Amino acid sequence: MVSINPSASIVIPHWNKADYLPTCLNSLLGQSYPHFEVILVDNGSTDDSLAILQGDYPWVQVVALEANLGFAKAVNIGIRATRGELVALFNNDVEADSRWLEELVGALGRHPEAGMAAPKLLLFHRREVINAAGDVYSLDGVPGNRGVWQKDEGQFDEEEWVFGPGGAASLFRRSMLDAIALPTDEGPQVLDEEFVSYCEDVDLAWRAQLAGYRCIYVPTALAYHRLSATGGGALASYYVGRNFLYLMVKDYPTSLLVRHWPRILGAQLRIAWEALKAWRGEAARARLWGQIVGLLTWPRMLKKRRVVQSTRRVSDGYLEEVLEYELLASSSLILER
Repeated sequence: MVSINPSASIVIPHWNKADYLPTCLNSLLGQSYPHFEVILVDNGSTDDSLAILQGDYPWVQVVALEANLGFAKAVNIGIRATRGELVALFNNDVEADSRWLEELVGALGRHPEAGMAAPKLLLFHRREVINAAGDVYSLDGVPGNRGVWQKDEGQFDEEEWVFGPGGAASLFRRSMLDAIALPTDEGPQVLDEEFVSYCEDVDLAWRAQLAGYRCIYVPTALAYHRLSATGGGALASYYVGRNFLYLMVKDYPTSLLVRHWPRILGAQLRIAWEALKAWRGEAARARLWGQIVGLLTWPRMLKKRRVVQSTRRVSDGYLEEVLEYELLASSSLILER
């Protein structure tokens, strides 16, 4: 049963999808690591979610919001309610292996220089296929999921450093989250609420890396993700198109921008061209519109950029080792949450 004195807190942002709750929560209840609590932030669900939680999962601490305030804000609200020294971000469309949390906690114990731990995320319905073995970020400004779509044949079975973890089933030190949280008039934000959804976890990884916190990939920490279950579509494409630009304006160091701007420009032009070629598709139009909005509104990131870059503790050489020179096709970003 869930601990009354947790060392780890699991935050689940939730909106509708009541039928996913049993798989998600039962997998957490079966964890081999017992010292945790679960905080579920309900974003104004209109289905049976709250009734199911109250009737079947009284051990889950529910924070019920009156309306859908977005993924990032729901996560921030959940983090403020946690008590553990470690904080896991967990999606409602994910099922955890019984040793998922124990393996992540153990990895952070072995690596005091790490502020984040990433699991091996596999597809829920095709469990031999990788969803993400940690996240990557290319010097051309394009993030991605390491190993996505590859058959899991042991090629990502080594514990190693990666750029960052996805937000689906990863673990963070609270001390790191407190150190890199963004100051706002409403209080510190771990996830940048202006991103709303998509790439907010990449932004978190950027801020952590700049401040000197590393991310350890833990292949023995397994979780299974229902692809496209709680996201995707045109809205996701819009946020991805916009937030790619927000990431560069806010997080990408000036010294690297000067060195790699031709690659960055080329990547954005390529993305725009691909969207134009698929113009009849709603998602393609949304992505192009997101790029346009990002170009028109990038100055709003400048104040945050000053804050983020002031926390930098690592060299250009370190960052160029952590970042990918060029993403492989098999590392392309998954738009679905």
